[in-house]
Amino acid sequence: MSPARPAFERIVLKLSGEAFAGPESAVDAGTIAGMAAQIAEVARDGVGVAVVVGGGNIWRGQAHEAAGMDRSTADYMGMLATVINALALQDALERIGAESRVQTAIQMQQIAEPYIRRRAIRHLEKGRVVIFGAGTGNPYFTTDTTAALRAVEIGAQAILKATKVDGIYSADPFKDPAATRFERLAYLEVLQRGLEVMDNTALTLCMDNGLPILVFDMNVPGNIRRVVWGERIGTYVGNGAGLAPADFLKEVAP
Repeated sequence: MSPARPAFERIVLKLSGEAFAGPESAVDAGTIAGMAAQIAEVARDGVGVAVVVGGGNIWRGQAHEAAGMDRSTADYMGMLATVINALALQDALERIGAESRVQTAIQMQQIAEPYIRRRAIRHLEKGRVVIFGAGTGNPYFTTDTTAALRAVEIGAQAILKATKVDGIYSADPFKDPAATRFERLAYLEVLQRGLEVMDNTALTLCMDNGLPILVFDMNVPGNIRRVVWGERIGTYVGNGAGLAPADFLKEVAP
């Protein structure tokens, strides 16, 4: 029997910059349209959807830092790249009738709102998709950390991390055919195993605030909705690692 309502009422979806790329373009219109359709479908279910976007399809600060560029400069340039992706996603959402707002941690008044926590929450309450760009606005912090921080700030019940694979594996499944997929993991287990889910700052912030992380394959149409409605796909990371998402929420509810 399908559930009567979604397992999560408000989520943060973390999209890497690579999710915006296509075979011939770093910012691929067809790829973004597919993501927008999935996001709009969940928003129409009455779920509050906030999105944190990366910028690695356009700019990778680490590579330029290794070549001698100042780390802060490289990181700020990466933040600008995330805004390009945020605007592209907003355009795709608006073209299919899904109302959205872009908020940036670095003020760009001509193209986006500044990040204001209460305003972001109000947008979500009105059914708008909120897209967060420019990371935290500070160098040395990743967009993974941004996702964890914004999720805690806006009262999201989970972070959905979209990837190219169907969950967290013991090793890179593209390189190691013997790699096995985990269905459930505790935060500490992820840290102890050194699994590449989110950076340690983001993971620790999630652990301290009891915020579950669900890692799944974005390339399968409808997967965002499946996760939000509680289907057991991908990998679930939380304090109650052996529990289904809905049961976990009951356990941590005040």
